[in-house]
Amino acid sequence: MVFLQYVLNNKSKKSHHKEFQKLKDTLVEVNKVYMNLGCLLVELEGECSFNSANNEISYGSSICLVILLIIGIVKFNLILFCFYYFLGVRCIIPNNYFIWEATRPISNCDFCSNVSHPTVLSNISQDSFLPYAYSSKPIVIKQAFSHWPAKQLFSLQYFQNLYNVTEGSFKSVDEECQFLHFKSDFISVKDVLFMNNRRAANDPTEKSWYVGWGNCHPDVLEEMRKHYPKPHFLPDDCEIPSKEYIFMGYDDGATMHLDFINRLIWQAQLKGSKNWNLHPPPECETICEPLSFLVEPGDAVLVDTRMWYHGTTINPGDFSLSVQSEYG
Repeated sequence: MVFLQYVLNNKSKKSHHKEFQKLKDTLVEVNKVYMNLGCLLVELEGECSFNSANNEISYGSSICLVILLIIGIVKFNLILFCFYYFLGVRCIIPNNYFIWEATRPISNCDFCSNVSHPTVLSNISQDSFLPYAYSSKPIVIKQAFSHWPAKQLFSLQYFQNLYNVTEGSFKSVDEECQFLHFKSDFISVKDVLFMNNRRAANDPTEKSWYVGWGNCHPDVLEEMRKHYPKPHFLPDDCEIPSKEYIFMGYDDGATMHLDFINRLIWQAQLKGSKNWNLHPPPECETICEPLSFLVEPGDAVLVDTRMWYHGTTINPGDFSLSVQSEYG
């Protein structure tokens, strides 16, 4: 920055101006990037050296500064890539779980005190469900979705075909929705839908996988919703967002995490059986206890994933597929 000030203050010296004009323009752009990264001007000043007696600039210092800035930017972007890759997210800003976790409010432990198991209901009517609708206690409704056509129709092949024929579908997940790779090595939904047949079938010679992604492309959602309605037990006045998630795969399932969302969730277990593991937040561990429960094909599960840390595992040999959305 000091170097730029020097050049701007000595425009009358044509020889200096012509000599440094190109370098000045380059450093202006680099300086903008450097400041956008939150770095301080004094750091730049420390890297530029001057001879105060004759106002000559050290070319070596300027070149070193440019090199250091380029290396710093590369390192910064590499750190960002590793950060969101290992979190299983595509976008660093809207999904910064470290910051959200560090700044989340302290929980009132009433939501989990004296809870040792989920509330298990038979397939019930909307009126019967109303007293439970907005509870933070986990709920399983047995065979609530056994009548959905999606239970038979949805598969990896179904979503391969749907995404292949829908223009902009892959781009919508990358830019507008969310892809969660969990412990797999996939980095996009396209990688999942184009995996080889052996891995898709969880062949022992291939690496196991479990992923999830948001479907917010209007044409994709419209086609999906032809095969299932809004859950019949939810209140008429509850809001459903224009994004629904698909979770599918084998073995490890979703890693333990907390959701930073606006509403409660419902999830339809359509294929395979899945174990849910819930943990209270750290501040409630002396009051509340962890719990685990099994959901089977056709079951509904409702969990306040904003309050409960949650993870899942799939029964050995089972392929699990579920649809999830929010309500509130």
